[in-house]
Amino acid sequence: MPDIRLAELRDTGDCARLLHLLFSQEQEFAPDAAKQIAGLEMIIGNPTAGRVFVCEAAGRIIGMVTLLDLVSTALGRKVAMLEDMIVEPEFRGQGIGSRLLDHACRWARDMGYGRITLLTDNDNDAAHRFYEAHGFSRSPMVAFRKLLEQD
Repeated sequence: MPDIRLAELRDTGDCARLLHLLFSQEQEFAPDAAKQIAGLEMIIGNPTAGRVFVCEAAGRIIGMVTLLDLVSTALGRKVAMLEDMIVEPEFRGQGIGSRLLDHACRWARDMGYGRITLLTDNDNDAAHRFYEAHGFSRSPMVAFRKLLEQD
């Protein structure tokens, strides 16, 4: 049975490999190993930023999920943004994604978080069914983004 644990800095390369898979299938993002490693290093080992949970089988990281820390003034509590949910293709359909998501949700609940929010591609029906099966519901809110380019 694969183990789920907090990611460590030594896991950054493996997590970046998984993010390459994820961003290769998403509409809005493209893989960039240097950016993914920089982002992971900003989170891993920095509990004020969030947590990265990994699923490891036989010494190999086969899945991951990230919870980023936020505060909701509406709830007056900590909340999390769930990102980077990915399982290697050959391990899909074995319940690993469900275990990762359940672990992250249980951890957040136990730590006093009031809500988890996530975004998916609008046409990713499989992801929508997956998250709905785990108690998530579609929000009437709409995501807007503005990229802030650096010189």
